Amino acid sequence: MATALILASGSLIRAQLLRGAGLDFSIETAPVDEAEIRIALQAEGASAGDTAIVLAEAKALRVSRKRPGALVIGCDQMLDCNGVWFEKPGDRDHARAHLQALRGRDHTLSSGIVVARDGQRIWHHLSTARLSVRPLSEAFIEAYLDAAGEAVLNSVGAYQLEGLGAQLFSRIEGDYFTILGLPLLPLLDFLRLQGVLKR
Repeated sequence: MATALILASGSLIRAQLLRGAGLDFSIETAPVDEAEIRIALQAEGASAGDTAIVLAEAKALRVSRKRPGALVIGCDQMLDCNGVWFEKPGDRDHARAHLQALRGRDHTLSSGIVVARDGQRIWHHLSTARLSVRPLSEAFIEAYLDAAGEAVLNSVGAYQLEGLGAQLFSRIEGDYFTILGLPLLPLLDFLRLQGVLKR
């Protein structure tokens, strides 16, 4: 009997990446108080990367405890710009403020992924990318927000590299999948070792 694979995330892009890679999985979102965890870890001096892993683990474990034997994938992403952590914007005004704060500056995106089985973390991976946002005019920001619409609210930093967000950057260092929020290649390697995918 095949091992059940569950994505503990409501992210459309993560689901698209997994489907595109040929994986058969179900989706079950995990109710986790992400803001409370972030605040507590930042107060303790944790890095953005460590926080991404903790959040990913919290999601994976929450679902794993209810789904015996399944491999549950939890993911999270943190954006750090000179020590300031950004979250997904709540509305257009917040998205505009994010883009204004990031323009002309470098920042890092840390994408953490955790796989759990039977309520235990059995694998994790952290990948970080560095991105440089070009100087953006106010007119460009408004036109970008008009064109991108509510899609920008689904992405930390208010951008989506796979679409119009590519116009925001002057340089990117790191893995494309990491920037999209799912370090896919290490996950596929792990799933091959687990027999979920052919070697």
